[in-house]
This record gives sequence, C-alpha cells and structure tokens, in this order.
Amino acid sequence: MNDLNAALTEEQQMQLLRHTERSRLRALVDADMQAARALHADDFQLITPIGSVLSREQYLGAIASGQMRYVSWEAEAISVRLYGTAAVLRYSAQLEIVFAGHTVPRARYWHTDSYEWRDERWQAVWSQATAIR
Repeated sequence: MNDLNAALTEEQQMQLLRHTERSRLRALVDADMQAARALHADDFQLITPIGSVLSREQYLGAIASGQMRYVSWEAEAISVRLYGTAAVLRYSAQLEIVFAGHTVPRARYWHTDSYEWRDERWQAVWSQATAIR
C-alpha cells in the first residue's frame, strides 16, 4: 500500500471502501463510464442473480450501450472485512434495472464484492448479486 493508504486506520480504510462502493454504484446508475472504469479492475467479473458471468468489458459495455440501465440502486449498511490489500464487502440493496428494454421491477438483492488495492486505489474485482425472495 502507498504511504497515504498505510497511514489510515483500519476503520478509516473500511470507511474509504464503503465510500468507494457507493461511488461505484453512483457511477453505474449515472452511466459514468470514466468513473466506472476506474473503479472496476481490468479482470473484474460479475455473477448476476441468474448466474451469468460478465467480464468488465461485457458489463460496462452493456451499460455504455444502454442495453443495461440502472434506474436506481440504493445500498443499505455496507459491512466490510479488511485483509490488508484485499477486502470483502456485503450489503443488501434495492435496485431497479432496465435490461434490453424490459424493466425488471424494483427488488432487493444481497451483494458481495471483493476489492483489491491496485494502482493506488481500491478496485472491485469480483461481484455477486443474489435476489432476496
């Protein structure tokens, strides 16, 4: 970790990770591709609620093209487990999405995301969403 990051307490690191995750969600909802690319590692993978695996390019490409559009994504409290230069985040959220022109009704999901400290910042590496029934 760089000197600035190493100087932060564990609680400050966890707050930074929560802030980073909320920034990632905002970038996805806003389709801010520049911010989204910086927050997703090159080897990022998403496991969707239906079990599909999407690479960073597939996921962000679908958002950039409008094939996938988040209408809202409201995260509740984010739990963080910190392991040096890696971390795992878990939270429930309500989200609404339009996929290929079809609105998926607002629903609740569990999200589990792994982050790694790369290139002087936290980046999402793996993400998995599970529908709450």
